Amino acid sequence: MIDTRETMRLAEYAAAIRYEDLPPDVIGRAKDCIADTVATIIYGADLPWSRMVLAYAQRNGGGGRSRILGAGDVSVHAPSAALAQGAFAHAFELDNLTQPNSGAHPGASLLSSALPVAQERGIGGRELVAAFVAGAEVMIRIGLATRHTNEERGFHAPGTTGPFGAAVAAGRLLRLDGMRMANALGVAGSLACGLLEFARSGTGAMVKRLHLGRAAESGVLAASLAADGFTGPVSVLEGEFGFLKVFCRDWDLGALTRGLGETYATMSILMKRFACHITAHTPVEAILELAREHEFAGADVATISIVGNERAATVNNIPRPVDRMMAQYSVPFAVALALYRDPRDPRAFDEGVVRDPDIRELAARITVTAGNPPQARSDLAVTVTVTLNDGRVLSRRVAEFKGTPARPLDRDELREKFLLLTRDRERARMEHMFERLQGLESETSLDWLSA
Repeated sequence: MIDTRETMRLAEYAAAIRYEDLPPDVIGRAKDCIADTVATIIYGADLPWSRMVLAYAQRNGGGGRSRILGAGDVSVHAPSAALAQGAFAHAFELDNLTQPNSGAHPGASLLSSALPVAQERGIGGRELVAAFVAGAEVMIRIGLATRHTNEERGFHAPGTTGPFGAAVAAGRLLRLDGMRMANALGVAGSLACGLLEFARSGTGAMVKRLHLGRAAESGVLAASLAADGFTGPVSVLEGEFGFLKVFCRDWDLGALTRGLGETYATMSILMKRFACHITAHTPVEAILELAREHEFAGADVATISIVGNERAATVNNIPRPVDRMMAQYSVPFAVALALYRDPRDPRAFDEGVVRDPDIRELAARITVTAGNPPQARSDLAVTVTVTLNDGRVLSRRVAEFKGTPARPLDRDELREKFLLLTRDRERARMEHMFERLQGLESETSLDWLSA
């Protein structure tokens, strides 16, 4: 007999979550993540690759009641809005993740799928927050269960775990019971996708942005079909040909339900401060701290050595990126950029950034090696050692950057990032939007989340 305990337990738990039962700190973290994601979507909407996705969504999804954030007065059907918003949220390495790193991108997967369904159905903020938490509790646990070995096999983790979280978030708003939620997860498993070849080939990095759009869209599709009685394998996670055994080289089955109902994975969500891949955040913070403390600039640096995790030393060790997307994906390039431009402002990674001679030259003199324990595959701690032209050797170890659960952004810092990302929009309106998001649970309609 097929063992369906893990998938069914997750499905039943997610279906039963109620806003009234959520602790205040969990609600707060979910709302912070939602506000952060709104800003990343609005910023991402104006980028060239996002406009391509928007055009597709408009051509194929017209006539619905769901809005597309950042796209003006555009209304489409929920799957098309989810596709566009997921791609926008992940369009420029700005969206939130988790620590420990589960490979999940909560905002891009969950808000992008849940908001269109809520708008389509006239559902308010309280239910949106509950749906977000339900999706986060399932998706993050699935990500942890992979032990990040889906990426070792060449899959882009959020493209594979995102459909599960999106299906739960959308399914919670569609009021799926435990069995139908399990079916939604079963369908979502067959929609998981996303390859890392763009990182190895150095070309085609636009597709990375699409992975989160497809994850959100797939979740809406899976939940909508399940709501109509469509079935999927209820052993989709733990089965012999289920997600973990097919996508991963190694896995932790117990992580799927560990602490379920007792601890909240939602509290592991972190917010980015810099417009670059997560593996670059600790070395960028380290180099900024050293430069501020010892008063040196990029021109004063002879070499930089970074010792971190295996991924930083391999997948993200790209000293000569060919375009700005790969520049954001590169640890040495992001660190070099931090000594010449403001890495908190995504506009620092402009179209000509890879041709900046100062940044290129310094990036070529940065080495990245693996030094963290093998079992700490996703540990972001780094040691950065700078050798200056005057002979000084400076070193800094950073284990937690500002924005992680151990050092969360406060409301003023979240507001600063929100207004920085939405700087090209009407400031008064963006300030008002941020304030409304702080009281999201009181909003009975979400149609105002559109422009």
